[in-house]
Formats: sequence, structure tokens, C-alpha cells
Amino acid sequence: MPHDHRPGKSVRVLLAEDPGMTRGGLALLLGMEPDIEVVAQVGAGDKIVDAALTARPDVALLDVELPGRSGLDAAAELRDECPDCRVLILTTFGRPGYLRRAMEVGAVGLLVKDGPVEELAGAIRRALCGETVIDPALEATALSSAPSPLTERECDVLSASEDDGATVADIAAKLRLSESTVDASLSSAIGKTGTRDRREAVREAHQRGWL
Repeated sequence: MPHDHRPGKSVRVLLAEDPGMTRGGLALLLGMEPDIEVVAQVGAGDKIVDAALTARPDVALLDVELPGRSGLDAAAELRDECPDCRVLILTTFGRPGYLRRAMEVGAVGLLVKDGPVEELAGAIRRALCGETVIDPALEATALSSAPSPLTERECDVLSASEDDGATVADIAAKLRLSESTVDASLSSAIGKTGTRDRREAVREAHQRGWL
């Protein structure tokens, strides 16, 4: 059921941010805004959806880089589980690939975290009104950048490769793929990122915001 947004009613906000000190400070500053109430705070991506189902926020602020699960992955599930909740993605790094992925998972905005809290509060209000809120510098960079060349499977295989000790057999078992498929996907991803090995490919894909 849609939330009641009559004038004078506080905007209910869920904040997913790591680490705790930054999260607490941001929650405190947002809470000082007369029309904003932080109703839930989480420090891990795999806790976002449960917290949203309990607190029923109007707007969710999700950091991209979170332990357990990225904010972008959580946003996709949040769209299905809490369709009335508008999602704003926060990022420390203005990587162009993040903007495209944020829009794909149903977020209504992407903001770089170095702005004043007043700008963030304004973005929350605009998101609630149905506007799309994108950091201007990030938008300009994204428009001039190429889309990710990686397939969904290549992204999955690279993500599963982030543990340096993971063998091809480990990755294959985790993703329920054959070892030959994993090998082919890794080779393709290494070629597309212009790197020499899977560790470099993972790093390059992160740098470009493709993972």
C-alpha cells in the first residue's frame, strides 16, 4: 500500500552504509532535517531487504560497497519486495558503470558521497516526488563512456574469482557450471578487460564499475 506523504509528514529513510561511524554520523545529520526520519540503519547488504520489510521506508539510501552483498544487488530485490520504496545509490567512487547498473536495478538516483548533507536531504525529497537524481559530474562521465562489454555469466565468474584462493573447480562448483565454461568465461573476460590474468581482470572490472 502506498505511503501517506501529506505535507508535514516525515520522509522515512533506510540507510545502508559501511562503516558504522560514518553511518551513525550520516543518520544523525539527516535526522536533524525537520522532515526526515531515519527509521532503519544497516551495515551489510544482505540485511537491507529484511530491514526494509520491517521498517517500510519511503526512501532507501544504499552504499554500493557493502559487506555481504552490494547495494546494487540489494536494490534489484528491494524493487520486487518493496515497490513503493524509492532507492538512491551512494558511491565513494564516481565510476561510470555504476550509473548504468543503478538504473537497470530500478534505482531513482546515484550520488557521490562527498557532497554536503543538505544536498543529500534535497535528493531524498526529490526522489520522493518521483524525480531521477544523478550527480551531474557522474552523468557527464557516464554519457561519454562505453557500456560494459561483459556478459552476465562473465560478471558472475569474475565475482566468484575475487577470492584469490578459489580454483576453477571451486568457481564451477559455486556457480553450478562446468570447469570448461568457467575457463572460457574467464578467458573472455580477461580479453575484454585487456588484462593478463583473472586477478587483474577483477580489479579492472571494479575500476570501471562493471562489477
